[in-house]
Amino acid sequence: MTNKTAHRRNRKQLTHHLMMMPGMFFLLLFSYIPMVGIVMAFQDFIPAKGIMGSELVGLKHFRYMFQLPDIFKIIRNTLVISIGKILLGTFMAIAFSILLNEIRKKFLKKTVQTIVYLPHFLSWVVLASVVVNMFNLDGSVNQIVTQLGFDKINFLGNSKIFPGLIIGTDVWKEFGYSSVIYLAAITAIDPGLHEAASIDGASWWKRIWNVTLPGMMPIILLMAAMSLTSILSAGFDQIYNLYTPIVYDTGDVLDTYVYRIGLIGRQYSFGSAVGLLRSIVGMVLLVSANKLTKKLTDQKIF
Repeated sequence: MTNKTAHRRNRKQLTHHLMMMPGMFFLLLFSYIPMVGIVMAFQDFIPAKGIMGSELVGLKHFRYMFQLPDIFKIIRNTLVISIGKILLGTFMAIAFSILLNEIRKKFLKKTVQTIVYLPHFLSWVVLASVVVNMFNLDGSVNQIVTQLGFDKINFLGNSKIFPGLIIGTDVWKEFGYSSVIYLAAITAIDPGLHEAASIDGASWWKRIWNVTLPGMMPIILLMAAMSLTSILSAGFDQIYNLYTPIVYDTGDVLDTYVYRIGLIGRQYSFGSAVGLLRSIVGMVLLVSANKLTKKLTDQKIF
């Protein structure tokens, strides 16, 4: 490689690096610098004394965490809601992308895709009021239930029903976004495989099972592996805007627990310890998912 070629390549890379600088600056400012606060998990933090003046107590808050009778229930709630969102959301996104790919009219296909994709961009602060108006005792859903001859259902105040409501509404909001990725995977499959299967007499369902799904499998595994990193994050904004003390038994998750204990209860060190534990578990799952994805699909997340 000549010096002129190397100089031109370095100038091009410098331009790319400069384009990345604003994003890297905000990442450093809002993600890495605040990590200094991790030390609070090992202190009896007092705001008046600050991080430098508060007393170090080692693993005191972590030991206290696992002595609490509620912590395992909260972890259970988090896992149930998170795994439910991942499994049902993945199934709905795959099924919708397959059905959407069957639409041959381009205008209709784009219209349906846009309508389903739109809720992803709406905040739970907005959507929570919609969900509450639909599922409260006097909402439209209960009006339909009573017209069918059944008693009203307290969706927002029943501990057994509330996790299902959280999972269902989150899947409704997000599956359209995920389906875009799966639809792209479907369009990348060689059409000749479908034609060959049709010539051999394969039905639509057999072509989906033997051609479409195997062709999508690398992307499905990659998306599933990436989802594992959020398995201890059941969605703070959604649950916070929908739950009440009545459903804490099944609706309280790690994020909301940290918020109530750490910020509302002013137990900053204990809240930091719970948050740090969740982050460590997420990091371990991310590294494990990366290795698993590399083994199964010969692709890596990072």
